Amino acid sequence: MKTKNISLVIGLLTFFISVAFNSVNAQEIERIQLIDQTTKEPITEATFQYANQNGISNEEGFIEFQFVPTEKMKLSHITYGQFVLTEEDIRTAIANQKLYWEENPFMLYPVTIIALRPKTNENKVIKLSYQDNMAHDGGSVLTQTPVIGTIKKSGSYGFDPVLRGFKYDQLNIVMDGVQSATAACPNRMDPPTSQMAPNMLDRIEILKGPHALRYGSGFGGTINFISNPKRFTEERDLYGRVSAGYETNGHVFREEGVIGVSGARYDVGLYGSWSQGRDYKDGNKESVEGEFLRGSIGIDGGFKLTDKHQLNVHVNNNLARNADFPALAMDLRKDDTWMVNLSHIANIQKKSLKTWESTVYGSFVKHLMDNELKELDPRMMDAATNAKTRTYGGRTEGIWKWTNMTLYTGADVRVEEAEGIREREFLRGPMMGTILFDNAWQHGRINKTGVFAEYHYSKKGWQLVLASRLEVNNANTLETTTEFSNVYNDTKITEFNPSFSVGTIKNFKKGASIGLWLGRAQRSGSLTERYINYFTVGQDPYEMLGNPNIQPEINNQADLTFQYRHAKASINVDVFASYLQDAISSAIDTSLTPRIASSPGVRSYINIDKGFKTGVEFTWLQEWVKGLQHQVSLAYTYGQDLTRDEPLPEIAPLDMRFRLMGDFVRGKVKPEFGVRHVIQQARISTEYGETQSPSFTLLDASFGSQISDVFGITIGVKNLLGTQYYEHLSRSVVAASHPIFEPGRSYFISLNLNFM
Repeated sequence: MKTKNISLVIGLLTFFISVAFNSVNAQEIERIQLIDQTTKEPITEATFQYANQNGISNEEGFIEFQFVPTEKMKLSHITYGQFVLTEEDIRTAIANQKLYWEENPFMLYPVTIIALRPKTNENKVIKLSYQDNMAHDGGSVLTQTPVIGTIKKSGSYGFDPVLRGFKYDQLNIVMDGVQSATAACPNRMDPPTSQMAPNMLDRIEILKGPHALRYGSGFGGTINFISNPKRFTEERDLYGRVSAGYETNGHVFREEGVIGVSGARYDVGLYGSWSQGRDYKDGNKESVEGEFLRGSIGIDGGFKLTDKHQLNVHVNNNLARNADFPALAMDLRKDDTWMVNLSHIANIQKKSLKTWESTVYGSFVKHLMDNELKELDPRMMDAATNAKTRTYGGRTEGIWKWTNMTLYTGADVRVEEAEGIREREFLRGPMMGTILFDNAWQHGRINKTGVFAEYHYSKKGWQLVLASRLEVNNANTLETTTEFSNVYNDTKITEFNPSFSVGTIKNFKKGASIGLWLGRAQRSGSLTERYINYFTVGQDPYEMLGNPNIQPEINNQADLTFQYRHAKASINVDVFASYLQDAISSAIDTSLTPRIASSPGVRSYINIDKGFKTGVEFTWLQEWVKGLQHQVSLAYTYGQDLTRDEPLPEIAPLDMRFRLMGDFVRGKVKPEFGVRHVIQQARISTEYGETQSPSFTLLDASFGSQISDVFGITIGVKNLLGTQYYEHLSRSVVAASHPIFEPGRSYFISLNLNFM
């Protein structure tokens, strides 16, 4: 009996000790070190919020907390942006005792980020599926957000972005912050966005306003296409991905894929994509010319020469064939583009100087368009334009870091050249048999050389950003024509364009922040605005004549931003106002005679003394219940020509969107439902040849399933109601009085095999 009592006591003691031990373990303090992805340096002064816990990373980059199942952790830093960790992410970081974080200072700016391979945790990101890897046009991906509208001269190709009414060269379009391309078509069948292969991209940063000046003047904004990050691995790893899709309306087939190999000091990937489609049906079952063929192939490689020196190489070739442009007098017959860049990154890590990165690049476009595919009766003339552009240059930048400060300084140079000859052969009438040649840009050349600096400071919840840029702009023609020199004596000009911006952000507790941004940017005229030579490149059939004496336009802009971040919700509001000086526009010049008899006249580029824009962008993302999110977003811009007292042209109407997104069975089942409503645009510029556009409402639905770790499938329907509609920024069909209508109801299916 005594032995049994002793055993019982020992058993009870063991039980209570076990309970106490487990209780202590439940309260165990976990430690994670935050480390810079590039420099491998500790990240200090990063704040975190986790359940009812919060804190700041110390001088060694460590944060300490107690693990709480099912809860998410929010990290925030002035240089690295905001980052939300799921329970799985937290467990992985605890096991590794480290978390690598990629620097992203742009999160401070009025910005929208589109991620083509979204993290599951970033509220700031507009989440897109792998279907966007198969998109044949980088401009079409931008339409996922109401912030961006697109000028369409084709139903299927060459979507030219418009941000807050800023367009063309008012927007700085770059890849990895440095490389761009110049449209070789005078009518911009091939805008720079069309040369960005989506399957080689990781994300797209839309930096609104003249505030981000490191990568160019950013007059109205910067759209930065970011390529995939390098994935160095300790052991050799073979990776790959292949996707395929089909859309019923237009019989569109899409394929894309990548195969690569990585190791401790190298990562080389081979990318390829192919898309083609036919004419499609609009909401009234009427046929719309939309045939196109698009392909791309490229190599993206990274090589660690030493522990502190890395070399990156990017080469891709894009081709397009027989793309219909019903809004233009010619179609795209052939487009071949090479984009090459080479960059070197030095991780110096000496005192305050941390890294230095330098890049050289070149973009070379060859473009042929003609009217041979047009059904003309009678056919009075055969016309073709063979054009090419070259954009090349380089950029170098150093990054300095102190306890509360970061400084970016550097310089860049960009050279843009365009040349093209239009050949017109008369088939009927008194000039039958005559062949005329028209020089589009007179081999125009613009050289932009700039120096820039950007300073970040943070302390006690306040953040300050100062940015400045000085750019020297040299422009000239190498083949000035007689008809152009009869109007302008000299085509050579040099201009100095200063730009600067200041922004301050106040971060409050519980995830709220308010920011105020003030910026001024100055931009010289583009190749087309200065040197186009009697070509129809506007919205109406008037021929356009460039003006080498046009004054630089100035954008004075203020942005007021509000952000709220929570583990289950985020709200972003951006209200802006822009005062324009010497805005570049055009006016009919009755003293000039058009080259083509059917043209009603000639427009020349002029400066408008004063213009005004204001607007708002709003996004609200919330998790209703576990696995079910909704997103509400809208964008609206109001523009007024204060000189002519009429609306500014080509401004998209109010665009409102709602998305309901499911994520069930641990990410294996993903239904989605979307509604988009666009109001009537009655504010139009009659001087510019605009017409009113009606309102419309669209419904979309899709269902995605990740059947296994490597195989996924998505099915869905676009324009479920079969609405007949068109975008306000779409151009009108040449042979008809109506604009280009968008596709009616279309079913789609996408398949994906992923071994990344």
